[in-house]
Amino acid sequence: MKQKKIPMRKCTGCGEMKPKRELVRVVKAPDVKNENGEVTAKGEISLDLTGKKPGRGAYICNNPDCFKKAVKAKRLERAFQTAIPDEVFEQINEEMSKDG
Repeated sequence: MKQKKIPMRKCTGCGEMKPKRELVRVVKAPDVKNENGEVTAKGEISLDLTGKKPGRGAYICNNPDCFKKAVKAKRLERAFQTAIPDEVFEQINEEMSKDG
């Protein structure tokens, strides 16, 4: 029987490749545009525990140290190509500590 392939993702904090199920997904929702194609609202950045939310995703180990490394090196901002306010980082950090 054929071995099932395990999807691997890279942690933005430590840079290690790990199975997708071991990592937590941070997602930037798509921007909201009007009929003229102008951006009316920027996509929200949040924690995606289900792995099913639409948008651009980045993965982090469920480890506060990896999250701190990613924030300090601005790796999440680079992954989403946008500036991220400190309040969003605080909110994500609280959610990760609550779940893990």
